[in-house]
Amino acid sequence: MADDPKVKIDPEAPPEAWLNQAKTLSEALPYMRRYSGETLVMKYGGNAMGDPALAELFARDIALLRQVGANPIVVHGGGPQIGAMLDKLKIESEFIHGLRVTDQATVDVVEMVLAGSINKQIVSSINAAGGFAVGLSGKDGNLILATKLRRRVQDPDSNIERILDLGLVGEPQTITTHVLDFFEESDITPVIAPIGMGPNGETLNINADTAAGAIAGAMGAKRLLMLTDIKGVLDENGTLIARMTATRARELIKNGIIKGGMIPKVETCLKAIDDGVEAAVIIDGRIPHAVLLELFTKHGAGTLITADVDA
Repeated sequence: MADDPKVKIDPEAPPEAWLNQAKTLSEALPYMRRYSGETLVMKYGGNAMGDPALAELFARDIALLRQVGANPIVVHGGGPQIGAMLDKLKIESEFIHGLRVTDQATVDVVEMVLAGSINKQIVSSINAAGGFAVGLSGKDGNLILATKLRRRVQDPDSNIERILDLGLVGEPQTITTHVLDFFEESDITPVIAPIGMGPNGETLNINADTAAGAIAGAMGAKRLLMLTDIKGVLDENGTLIARMTATRARELIKNGIIKGGMIPKVETCLKAIDDGVEAAVIIDGRIPHAVLLELFTKHGAGTLITADVDA
């Protein structure tokens, strides 16, 4: 261990520092046992993915999870990188009610960026950290079979409801777990780009949060971890809610405490729990080693949502 160049040890550190390190490892041991052999699905994106230093730490965390016997699955986003490439190629996007309409030219870029450069960069980082990762898209092995996503919108003047067609945007219908089961048995960490296959073989762009939740439910994961750019779910005073049940989460949505972009994230967590995931957690991916802090410490690093009978 001391000869590993990735492990930075100060030979001049006082004995107290060594003792604190040993204490930390000892306190983490029960949590390591808890997750040994368990599937953990992580949605990875935002600043955690865009910051090179945080990206390196995330890769090391994934490699460590494999070392302690857990089975991590990474599902990643890439919105800013897709936007940058569309701008570079001078492909204009149409937005309706704030939602991007994805035509064939756009979905080609989405697939190129997500399943290409971003996916392979994450895979390379995990492998460089000592792990063994393989990149996939949802089209590989029919992993994510999807249908086109249509949103209901209401005209504010007439109150007439209509169906909004967003083009080649999809939502998961079936997760084919065979390929993921194989990787789990082989100690391979899959890194998944959220691209799905439509009923006619068309490529569909899927929200990474939604894809991660669907995969977690299909795999019966012990935890779904959603890395975000905020602390987690906040109460009316702006204080982090460390833990809550699914019923409480739904109450907070109804009362307007959970609002804006946090609503779909929490709803994804609730859907995963309904599908059999033991618990879901929304964590601040800007914190170094946020995944390890959440899984291997008493207080965690975000908002844990459980079924109404606590996990």
